[in-house]
Amino acid sequence: MSIPRDSVIGFIGAGNMAEALIRGLIRGNHVQASSILASAPRPERRAQLVFDYQIGATADNCEVARAAHILVLAIKPQIFPRVLREIAADIRPDALVISIAAGISTESIEQALPSEVRVVRAMPNTPALVAAGATAISAGQRANELDLGAAKQIFDAVGLTVALDESQLDAVTGLSGSGPAYIFLILEALADAGVKVGLSRRNAQRLAAQTVMGSAKLLLDTDEHPGKLKDMVTSPGGTAIAGLHTLEQGGLRTTLINAVETATKRAKELGAANGK
Repeated sequence: MSIPRDSVIGFIGAGNMAEALIRGLIRGNHVQASSILASAPRPERRAQLVFDYQIGATADNCEVARAAHILVLAIKPQIFPRVLREIAADIRPDALVISIAAGISTESIEQALPSEVRVVRAMPNTPALVAAGATAISAGQRANELDLGAAKQIFDAVGLTVALDESQLDAVTGLSGSGPAYIFLILEALADAGVKVGLSRRNAQRLAAQTVMGSAKLLLDTDEHPGKLKDMVTSPGGTAIAGLHTLEQGGLRTTLINAVETATKRAKELGAANGK
């Protein structure tokens, strides 16, 4: 399942995430640059997108809505209802609409659009900016497997994509959506520790980052349980098991579980507020 060759992909909103998707689609040869049209209010932003990617750019959201077979709504939740009202009448009846606005349900989007329009909701994360994102996608009531396949192709261009029931997206927000913040905090702490034991700040930071990246790649490539991979590092009476003992004493495992749970609860609260 892939994006039809003659499809126009429109982006309403041209911030960092939209640019990451545009870059991934073009560099991965998923679509031609001439098939992409984006809207942005600032003329300098439009000019930069045209210069960097040779796509079409406009200040008119409705122009994008009229042209797009696949319409990506890459706008903030705070302005989402206003923009949706603005463009609803101009969206093609056969269009697939993909929303990356946190907390806005597919049902609420469908209710604001013509009855034939299909909707897919996506929850990407910031590593998509370097083609290492983790995205969950969920189909609305009208969307089909072909629509999910097209959405998956778009987000696969910037990382890993999984299709889930929409009821699980708050959990995704708590884990992978908010997760980069947890990892950056862990990386900062590891780098501080490296400095404390005698490494330069730059070397400590680079070694910590490569260690996290390499460990994640090892897990993804092998698909092994992380406990098994952990055991590969821990030799009897060695350094790793001594360090792990300290982490367990500090409650790292429980703290991370609580962080994901708390972030998930907050995502549910924000989603309920946006639904009112």
